[in-house]
Amino acid sequence: MGNTMTTEETVSKPSNFIRDIIDEDLKSGKYTKIITRFPPEPNGYLHVGHAKSICLNYGIARDYNGEFHLRFDDTNPTKEEQEYIDSIKEDLKWLGCEWGEHEYYASNYFQQLYDWAVLMIEKGLAYVDDQTADEIRDTRGTLTEPGKNSPFRDRSIEENLDLFKRMKSGEFKNGEKVLRAKIDMTSPNINMRDPVLYRILHEAHPRTGNAWCIYPMYDFTHGQSDAIEKITHSICTLEFQDHRPLYDWFIKVLPVPAEPHQYEFARLNLTYTVMSKRKLLRLVKDNKVNGWDDPRMPTISGMRRRGYPPEALHDFCERIGVAKANSTVDFGLLESSIRDNLNLHAPRFMGVIKPIKVVIVNYPENTHEFFDADNNPEDPNAGTRKVKFARELFIDADDFMENPPKKYFRLSPGAEVRLKHAYYITCKEVIKDAQGNITELRCEYDPQSRGGSSPDGRRVKGTIQWVSAEDGVKAEIRLYDHLFTVENPDKVEDGKDFTDNINPDSLQVVTDAIVEPALADLEPGTTAQFIRLGYFCKDKDSKPDKPVFNRTISLKDGWAKTLAKS
Repeated sequence: MGNTMTTEETVSKPSNFIRDIIDEDLKSGKYTKIITRFPPEPNGYLHVGHAKSICLNYGIARDYNGEFHLRFDDTNPTKEEQEYIDSIKEDLKWLGCEWGEHEYYASNYFQQLYDWAVLMIEKGLAYVDDQTADEIRDTRGTLTEPGKNSPFRDRSIEENLDLFKRMKSGEFKNGEKVLRAKIDMTSPNINMRDPVLYRILHEAHPRTGNAWCIYPMYDFTHGQSDAIEKITHSICTLEFQDHRPLYDWFIKVLPVPAEPHQYEFARLNLTYTVMSKRKLLRLVKDNKVNGWDDPRMPTISGMRRRGYPPEALHDFCERIGVAKANSTVDFGLLESSIRDNLNLHAPRFMGVIKPIKVVIVNYPENTHEFFDADNNPEDPNAGTRKVKFARELFIDADDFMENPPKKYFRLSPGAEVRLKHAYYITCKEVIKDAQGNITELRCEYDPQSRGGSSPDGRRVKGTIQWVSAEDGVKAEIRLYDHLFTVENPDKVEDGKDFTDNINPDSLQVVTDAIVEPALADLEPGTTAQFIRLGYFCKDKDSKPDKPVFNRTISLKDGWAKTLAKS
């Protein structure tokens, strides 16, 4: 999508209460064009909760032939970095949410916001307060008790104008003064009790440098930025519901060019996950994970590196819907969207994570042949590839048991299995080292079973994957699991911390896996299915002689369930 969607791009989507409001607004003639925005603060990497907001705002603009804006609410130079701005833009592009020419920054509006603050002082609606942050907090009151007026609340307009200009010129230190709105310290809504509009911060800004030493607060910036951009529906999460009266108050008392309205929806909470930027930053800073894009992180960059398809995130966001009440979504629903997408689109290959050598003793030495393998049986246009078969192969150690239980249909002494795409083989001998570890399986193949069936029509229940020993490529496999061991990592005993719930087995690294040579040729970021094992994404750490794969998600393992029940 560019900056504006065409009518042909309009698609039918499930309804929700926000879309119902938009439908009514268009029907009544309140708006003729819908404009939405995604307004991140660039103080960290985006996570899957942000993806819900992005997909919602972008989807509305797309489906209603409107505009989608990306605006960085960059009003706090102490926490914001260009790295975060770049990562946010990359995440949106990966999700397919294009904003075209509509890239904005709250810092673009600093002069306008300052002028409006001056106007509020002139109208007697703002004053400079000398109280400390602690004093302001102590006099704000509680949910049951009104606040107390500041002793500086009745300063003259002239004095307030003078002090505010001197704040701007850098005359005062950090925290020495603030500018507050003059509303109502007895309001039942604490947000209306003379909120702070500007604070002093002698910090260089990533975009404006040292031009400013006073910076507007979020509540003063957000609604006015929406108005400047003529946003029609300002969509945010439920924690801002109590801020809506303040949002509307600023719009009412200032000569803004438009009158946007705020609508709130439930934020995304996901099991086995934390969504707080502060906590995610701690995980990074304390080296609990390997950076913001660690595949165990719920960040969009982490999910991209793990191999989640962007289409799966869109599907997930549609499945969970848009509600007015907070709830927690089971991680399994996200996994379902991922599996559904990858099953249709991911190419198939063979790999063994724990290789064990197989020698087919009755197969001719110094020879090989090729078999045609489907690249994706779900996609008739995916074609086939050639896989080499020879006397020596590798199979996965998990596909062999020396003393198997009942209903075990993989390889065992005397048992016959089907090698995917190739032949039936029967295990004849187990070779062990001095310590009793299995080092080799000697098998025989049935030459009549080429392609995976035999003329006598006998049934072979087990089918396993394999890789030719001659041209198999050694690979590193990173097996990822949930970062936390409990559904709600924030639920801890007194004296404990959410990091106490970190799963010590969330990452297991296998360094001697063997994969098809075709897998080594994949571009980093490509997700493929390792037949019978799961979906794996080639990692950016890959080297020409040592590819690295992250497990995106496992396949549903029926045998594991059977074993667990026995």
